[in-house]
Amino acid sequence: MSTVKPNNDAEHFKRVRIVLVNTSHPGNIGGAARAMKNMGLVSLYLVAPKKFPDPEANWRAAGGEDLLDSVVVVDTLDEAIADCKLVIGTSARERRIPWPLLTPKECADQAVAESQVHDVAFVFGREDRGLTNEELHKCNAHVHIPANPAYSALNLATAVQVLCYEFRMSALAYVRGGPVHFDDWDQPPADNKALEAYYEHLRQTLETLSFLEPGNPRQTMTRLRRLYNRIRLDDMELSILRGILTATNNYIYHTDNKIEALEKELASLRQQSDQKS
Repeated sequence: MSTVKPNNDAEHFKRVRIVLVNTSHPGNIGGAARAMKNMGLVSLYLVAPKKFPDPEANWRAAGGEDLLDSVVVVDTLDEAIADCKLVIGTSARERRIPWPLLTPKECADQAVAESQVHDVAFVFGREDRGLTNEELHKCNAHVHIPANPAYSALNLATAVQVLCYEFRMSALAYVRGGPVHFDDWDQPPADNKALEAYYEHLRQTLETLSFLEPGNPRQTMTRLRRLYNRIRLDDMELSILRGILTATNNYIYHTDNKIEALEKELASLRQQSDQKS
C-alpha cells in the first residue's frame, strides 16, 4: 500500500508561519522549531522574545537549527502578521465576548485551503498567560486545543506540535483529494495591516461623530472587530468601507465650516445692528 506524501517544498507549506509572542524560555523556541521541522513547516516568527538567540534554543531544536537561522524577529505582533490574510490565535480560555472558535482540525483544514493563495499565521502566546485580549482581537478566529480540563496547561512547543501535525494531516487529505474546501471568491481577503488601518480610521470617525467617547471605546470596538473578522472582509469591501468613512469625514468637515461661516456672518450682522442702534 503506497503512502501519499505532500511535498514539503510546496508553496502552501511555506505560506504558513508560526508566530511566538514574547516567549520567555529559549528552549521553547527550539522545541517549536523542532516540531515545525518534523511536520514540514519552515516559517518561524518571534515577537519580542525574552532571550534569543541562545544556545539552549539550538540544543532543543535538535535538527531544526536551520529554522532558527532563518527566523524573523520583530518587535510587535502587527509586524509579524501584517501581510497575512488569515490569522488564527491560540486561546485556552473562554472570553467575555466570544470569538469564532475552531478545533485544531478545522483550523488546519482552513489553513491548508487558504495557504494555496495567501499567507496564514498561527499565533501562540506567552508560556504563563497566553495572548492578551488585544492580541486575540487581531485574529480572524481562535483555536482551542481540548486538553484534559484537570490539567490543561500545554507546553508551548507541544501546542505548536499539535497544530503543525493537524496541518500536515490536512495537507495529506488535500493531496489525496480529500474534503478540504474553501469557497472561491472574486477578491482576495484584506490583509491584517490594511484591517488595522481601517479599525483606526473607524475609531477616529466614530469619535468625531460622538458615537464613541474619545479614549474610552469600552467594548464597542471589540465587538466591531469581531463582526468584521467574522465576515472576513475582502480587498474591495475594505476599500468601499474606507471610502464611506472618508466621505463621512469630508461631510463633517464641510458642514462644520459652513456652520462656522454662518456663525461669523450672524455675529457680523449683530455687530452692524448694534452700531446702527
